[in-house]
Amino acid sequence: MATLADVLRQHGAAHLVKHTLSTPQAKAWRGIVACRTAALGGQQLACETCGHSHWQYHSCRNRHCPQCGSRAKDAWLQGRLADVLNVPYAHLVFTLPHSLNALYQYHPRWVIDTLFASTAQTLSEFAANARWMGVGGGTPAFSLVLHTWTQDLRLHIHVHAVMACGVLVQDDQGQGRWHTPIRKPDFLFPVQALSKVFRGKFLAALGRAHQSTDIANDPQGGAMAWAQRQRDLYRHDWVVYAKTPLGGPAQTLEYLSRYTHRTAIGNERIKALTHSEVVFTVRADDQGGKRTEHLPGCEFIRRYLLHVLPTGIKRIRHYGVLASACKTDKLKLARLALQMPSTNPLAQESAQAFMARVARIETMQCPCCKAGTLKVVATLPGYTQLPTPGSSVAGQPRGPP
Repeated sequence: MATLADVLRQHGAAHLVKHTLSTPQAKAWRGIVACRTAALGGQQLACETCGHSHWQYHSCRNRHCPQCGSRAKDAWLQGRLADVLNVPYAHLVFTLPHSLNALYQYHPRWVIDTLFASTAQTLSEFAANARWMGVGGGTPAFSLVLHTWTQDLRLHIHVHAVMACGVLVQDDQGQGRWHTPIRKPDFLFPVQALSKVFRGKFLAALGRAHQSTDIANDPQGGAMAWAQRQRDLYRHDWVVYAKTPLGGPAQTLEYLSRYTHRTAIGNERIKALTHSEVVFTVRADDQGGKRTEHLPGCEFIRRYLLHVLPTGIKRIRHYGVLASACKTDKLKLARLALQMPSTNPLAQESAQAFMARVARIETMQCPCCKAGTLKVVATLPGYTQLPTPGSSVAGQPRGPP
């Protein structure tokens, strides 16, 4: 079966004739092509019982690589075990209109940061409103995850919000109380109201940035183009979508893991690769139906690279009770208010160590005889410099295999 790395190898040179890569795009390209190949080095493992041996090469660990997301997701989930509260959770999606896609391609960092800020401010203000929670000034607990793609790899900039249904309120003595929403325990806010406030906050930030130099390269920054886009953005209904309530902690963690470390496309969706096109599957309906999409190789690569994020951008951010600045104190208060047992750091670390040990045992078990243990018998150093995109020439290994 074809992989994203195969697509880059076969159609990359043609793409580079017409397109220049940014530094993050070039780094992601090099990592994806080299991932789990001899270019990154590795070890030769041999079975003590049956004599079977094979090479195991290193991963690139680039967050845009479809081969590296699973392990990063597992590690992230281990760190979130103590963060989930024993209350219902809701899933909301905040989406930017496509008329802002051109601005994103010139100022992706500003668009992403403003999207996160506008969404977080909207949710925090609604959560602090007594109209929805029965008490004012409450602190919510939610996480935001950035996605930028549709199933066919077009730009579709949105954040997924996973939010606890309720807020933490502290009294004068510093004691915490957990308040559930007024309407229903698993209902947060009406999406129409959220949409209007979200739009207002983003457009206010856009206006301030236009007056300053924050978006100086805005392709629609001219007077007429700016005015037209503003009219379109104010007329447009900004999509805020609320999905089915998620249930308790176990369901929330399982659900959230589907979004946290997902890449624009996984290798399992690439079904065929020819000299001219890439064939891949896309979701056809909400019932899980699939259809195939055909794209020229260069267009497939162009679309994929749209979703390589600028260096340093955090795709997952936490707010309110879960914000890093106050998480230690407020999460403890929330757990006490909900009569949840306090976390045991030693037990949690032991569980993580146990999971790591089990994973190591499975990795080191011989795949042939299922009885022997694999041992490292040889080591291959990686290249000092990975091949440039579109090239197969690399730096020399650090030493002999």
